[in-house]
Parts: sequence; C-alpha cells; structure tokens
Amino acid sequence: MLDDFEKYMKVPDTWTPAEIKPYAPGENLLKWLTDEKARDQFVIRAGTLTEVYWNDARKLAPELVFQKQYWTDSFIQWSPLGTYLATVHRQGSQVWGGENGFERLMRFAHPMVKLIDFSPGERFLVTYSSHEPSNPRDTHRVVLNVFDVRTGKVMRDFKGSADEFTTGGNIGVSGVSWPIFRWGGGKDDKYFARLGKNVISVYETNTFSLLDKKSLKVENVVDFSWSPTDPIISLFVPEMGGGNQPARVSLVQIPGKEELRQKNLFSVSDCKMYWQNNGEYLAVQVDRYTKTKKSTYTGFELFRIKERDIPIEVLELENKNDKIIAFAWEPKGHRFAIIHGDGPRPDVSFYTMRTSNNTSRVTKLTTLKAKQANALFWSPAGRFIVLAGLKGFNGQLEFYNVDELETMATGEHFMATDIMWDPTGRYLATAVTSVHEMENGFQIWSFNGKHLYKVSKDHFYQFIWRPRPPSLLTPEKEEEISKNLKKYSKKYEQEDQDAFNQLSEQERKRRTQLQEEWDSWVAKWRQIHEEERAYRRELRDGEASDEEEEYEAKEVEVEEVVDVTEEVLAFDLDQE
Repeated sequence: MLDDFEKYMKVPDTWTPAEIKPYAPGENLLKWLTDEKARDQFVIRAGTLTEVYWNDARKLAPELVFQKQYWTDSFIQWSPLGTYLATVHRQGSQVWGGENGFERLMRFAHPMVKLIDFSPGERFLVTYSSHEPSNPRDTHRVVLNVFDVRTGKVMRDFKGSADEFTTGGNIGVSGVSWPIFRWGGGKDDKYFARLGKNVISVYETNTFSLLDKKSLKVENVVDFSWSPTDPIISLFVPEMGGGNQPARVSLVQIPGKEELRQKNLFSVSDCKMYWQNNGEYLAVQVDRYTKTKKSTYTGFELFRIKERDIPIEVLELENKNDKIIAFAWEPKGHRFAIIHGDGPRPDVSFYTMRTSNNTSRVTKLTTLKAKQANALFWSPAGRFIVLAGLKGFNGQLEFYNVDELETMATGEHFMATDIMWDPTGRYLATAVTSVHEMENGFQIWSFNGKHLYKVSKDHFYQFIWRPRPPSLLTPEKEEEISKNLKKYSKKYEQEDQDAFNQLSEQERKRRTQLQEEWDSWVAKWRQIHEEERAYRRELRDGEASDEEEEYEAKEVEVEEVVDVTEEVLAFDLDQE
C-alpha cells in the first residue's frame, strides 16, 4: 500500500526507547463482594427508574446503592458472574460496574439491538437485531455480533435471513429461539454452537471459526443442549421414516465429536432435556404415544454422566398417564422433584439418584398429595425448595425441607408472577410485575418461609438478584466450615443482636418522639384553655365551669310498670 511507503519513510534514523506510561489501576469490579454484612444486591426497574439495592434483611428494608432515570431503553441484565450490569439502547448495548457505584465500562455498537447474551465466563457478549425487509416478500434480516467484553471489539458477526436462525427449538422472545448461540459448559468460554438444518455448527473462540472447519452433521436434529460443566452436547433426533427409524438421544464429546452414548426411543411425540447444574446427571423427559396413538404418557431416561460407560435408568411414575407439569434438579445435589397429575391439585414427588444400599438406583423419597403448585424453585444451595402456585393458584408458596421431608412454612403473594432465590440461598424474592395492573412490587422472604418485608412499586418491570462468582474455597474447606459452623456463627449472632438492639433503639426513639409531640400538643391547648378561663366565666355569669369538685350527686329511683297482659296470661297458664 502507498500509505505503508509513506509510513516507513518517516521512521527516524536514531532509535529512542518507547515511553512507558505510568500504571493506572483499573476499576475494582468485585468490590461489592467485600460487603462486611455479606449482603446481596439486586436491581429493579420500575417506571423510568432503574435502581440497585442491598438486601438488608436485618433492617427489614432495602438500602439504595445507585439509581438512574432512563438508564435503559428496554431491559437490564446482569452478567453470569455478577461483574457487569448491561443496559440496552437504540444504538447498542453498554456494560456498567466498578468500585464506586456504576461507571460505564464499555459500549457495544449495534443499532436497534433487541436481545443480548453473555458467555458463562463473561468474556463475550452476543447481541441480536432483526430488521424488517423493504420488500414484503422477503424475510426479516438478522444480525448477530459477538463482542469481546473487555475491548468492545467485534470478534465475529453473523448475518442472514430469519429462517436461517429459527431452525428447531422453541420459538421464544422476538420470534427466535433465544439464545441462538448456546455456550459450552464451564467458565473457559471455549465453544459455542447453534442449530441448523441437519447440522449443529460448533465454533471455537480461539479462531471464531467452525471447529475442524465443518459442522457436525446430524440428520433431522431438532434440539441440543450443553452440559453445564463439560464440553459435552446432548442432542435429540425425532423418529423418521414413519416410525421405521426410532428417535434417539445422543451425547457427543467436543472437540473430538465422538459419540459417548446413544439411546433409541420408540413412539416418541416430544422430548425435553434437563441437565443437573454440576453436569453429573441428564434427565430426558420423553412423551410417548400409546398403542392407539390417541394419547400420550411420559417417562424419564436418566443418564449418569460421570459413571463408567454412562449407565441409563428408566423412570416411570406410578400412574404413567399423569401429566408432567414441572421438573427440576436439586442444585449441587442428587435429588429431583416432579409435579405431576391431571386434576386441579397435582402431586409433587421427590426422587434421589443415590441410596445407601444401592448407589446406582433411582429411588422415590416421598409424594406430597394434592398441592396448589405448578412451579418448582430449588434453593441454589440445595436442600430447600419452594413449591409455588402461580397464575391460576394466585401466588401460593410452600417452603419445603427435602432433608427432613417436612413443610417449614406456607405463604402467599397474591398474583405473583416471578420467584427468584438470591445466589446464596438465604432469601427468596417474589414479585408482581406490570403484567398485572394492580399490586405491583416485590416481597422478600427468608429461606424457611418467614416474610421479611414488602416494597410496592408502580409500573414494576424487572427484579434480578446480582449473581455471585463461584466460591474460591475448596470443597474440603467448605465442609470444614459447615462442621464448625457454631464457632463461626457466634460472631454473626452478636452482630444480629446488635442490629436488633439498634432497631429496638430506633423504635424507642420513634415512640419517645411521638410522646413528646403529643405532650407538646396537649400543653398548647391547655395554655389556650387557661387563657380563655376569664372569658368563659364572664359568659356564665361568674360561674366557674372548670371546677370539677362542685357538683351534686342525686340518686333517682325509677319504678318500672310490668306489662299487665303478660301477668294475666302467666296467671291463666298457672291455673291450667
């Protein structure tokens, strides 16, 4: 290039060392994790305001951290480890964070962006927009950008018609199956993939090109999902050839693309895949046709991913015709819960993948009959679960201890639309968003079902807890802490007592202030009363109306005449 000639002609003959700029420390993006009270943050969006709060359960009230008017044009979103808060605008997206409040850290230009998605390790941000075509016969044009979060550089863009990006999966937000690109498990952000026609395209982030320069060919594939922790893809292929070729679920290892396990399934109408968050188990919910093909029944194929040769178990409910309403794995655990039944009050069953006698056998723990529940919310720490009745059940809540198999408490948040555990599993938030015109706001509960406080907000749109990064402690250290919890808890019990005393002191001061206001009001009117004494005496011709001692007490006897008719009748009856 001619510009290069000019550039190299200007190189000076004498060498000078590069100027080293002084080190300027960047923003501490993890400062919020050092809160002395170990509180969690959450962000809410109501009306035109976006606000970040501390959840201060000791004070039974949230504490404002930051607020901004018109901070976003559509929605807000935390990054998966809680480092960044993303806002969405007409010109693109922005991320915010830092030590003192929320500073803008980076802009990502993408006109008319509609959706965003972070990679699990927060290294990359995917943005999506869809543009209406000038010719009505043409399909929507879709643009996807993959940004480096720290530099703001576009690492790869994808463009095409909407049809190319809506293959398979459930059509969700904005008419697309979101996220279009699904990230491989773990925090290293090595792979991401998308579903195409008869292919799964896996990309590596080192080069942002197709793995081995070609897609994984799978005839008729309709859905896939990544293990949350390992580079393993589970995929589903429905029946083909009128039932001659059975449906199948396969586990494929990346980057080698080798098939680890496969299970053929017959008479399948639908299939859903649920990974346990540690990647130890995969549950495949299979809806099958009966022999008459007029109805369906449901069973589960349970894969033990970490065991040799990945053994599979089949689980069918006692009444296999029961409709499955919800399924959820216990985080960091080996249990799962199912809501099932056809009536207005379904049953909730709990199962475990481990037993003391036979470690490789799924076993039922218990079934709770006739519950007002249609959604399951496990605590992130496991052990506790909320059985929630949303929509038709008007916000019924049951806090259940799965270790003890007992209900700890029940509650209700009328018309609740959203339920979210905080990342530590200590508190639960229930919210009524602007889907309903009334009762907008949120409530905070303790893990065992105690109602702590309520905040009402008009035009309430979003409530999101700030995620926490994984603990830096080893599992052995965590176990040691849980064993010696009493030793550590003394300090916090004292802090709780101090906080309680502080609240008591605040209440005492408030009551003292009310008493003083009352005494002041009484004294004021007493003074006015005294000042008007002479005037009142004048009006009463010298009589003092205030002297309470000067009064006469008279006893008056009243004779009551009894109804004559009644007496006669009573006499006649006695005679008879």
